[in-house]
Parts: sequence; C-alpha cells; structure tokens
Amino acid sequence: MSIEKSAPWPDLKRGLVAILRGVKPDEIDEIASALVEAGFGALEIPLNSPDPFTSIKKAVLAHGNNCLIGAGTVLTERNVDQLAESGGRLLVSPNINADVMKRAGHHKMVTMPGVFTATDAFQAIDCGASGLKFFPASVLGPAGIKAIMAVLPPDLPVGAVGGVAEDDFADYGKNGISVFGLGSSIYKPGMSASEVSQRAIKTIAAYDAVFG
Repeated sequence: MSIEKSAPWPDLKRGLVAILRGVKPDEIDEIASALVEAGFGALEIPLNSPDPFTSIKKAVLAHGNNCLIGAGTVLTERNVDQLAESGGRLLVSPNINADVMKRAGHHKMVTMPGVFTATDAFQAIDCGASGLKFFPASVLGPAGIKAIMAVLPPDLPVGAVGGVAEDDFADYGKNGISVFGLGSSIYKPGMSASEVSQRAIKTIAAYDAVFG
C-alpha cells in the first residue's frame, strides 16, 4: 500500500489541544471563542458529540485562520471525508487504521493517532502520522512514555492524552513531553463559556510556567 503522508505537525505557540467531547452546535461559537482568546491553538471535537461536523464547520468559519480545528474519535474513511468537507484539518483517533490514515494523507490533514506501545508507535509512523497520541497517558505515565520515546525519531511530536491536567505539566515536561490533549479538565458537557474560559486561562498560565 502506498503511503500518503499526513501534513507536518504545525508550529503551534503551545502544544495544547482542547478536546470538546459532547459539545453541541449551539454552544460551539462561545466555547471556541473562549478557548482561542485564552491562547489555545488547536481544538478537537470528537465524533461521538452531537452533530459534530456542524460544530466543526462553525468553529472553522470563526477561527480556522488562526487555530487548528478538527475531529477526534475518527474511525472510518467516510469520517475523514466528512471532516474534510467540514473544513477540519486535524484528525485524532484512538487507534491506528491504515485506510483512515491514508485517506487523511490524501486530504493533507494533520494526524495524531492513538498509540500505547512501541509497536503501535512504529505502525503509526509507517502510516505517515504527523504525531503520536499516547493514550491513556495516565496509565503509562511520563516515565513510560519517555522510555518509548527513546527509540522514536527525535523530531516526532509526541502528545499525552487521557487523565492529564495542568498539574501534570511539570512531570511530563521533565520527561521531554510538551504536547497535551486536554478533555474534562477544560470542558465537560453543560459547562458555560465563562467556566471554560476560567479553566482555559488557568491552564495556559500553568503551561507557560513550565514551557514558556
């Protein structure tokens, strides 16, 4: 199978991806604005959210020029095409599916498939991934991820996702990890834009204190 590589991981000011699982289309405008204004440069709307492609399209229209926006829990080639039709450029998945990755490469998306082992990581690299999402990061821990990173290409972006919040940044940073996907510590269904803004500002300050 020929490989269509994903787009390179962008040079984001901060390695932070806000995961908005459960967000609704009538909420996305205010919540996305709160996150972008706080300093987030990447937003992920998982496909098990209500009408996710509508939310993605709205977020892209409002912030696509200055924020990397896309979908999580992308499992099928059709999902990839729908994401492209919505204008999304970021594809995050919990697994590695060669057909999904090839389709994402066709659309020149930025991809971060989920991995847990060295075998997973090299499979994702072989599929042309832009970066890797170690998930669930809380199980491996900073030291576990660092151990696997020792055999990976040194310039490959590595993200920690799952059970990670701002209080964990320092421990991960000491182990060479500076990209994070943040879910419930940033957003839970039903939260107001004001609540999200407060959490986002706190998170940005914590990140900058470690990596700034």
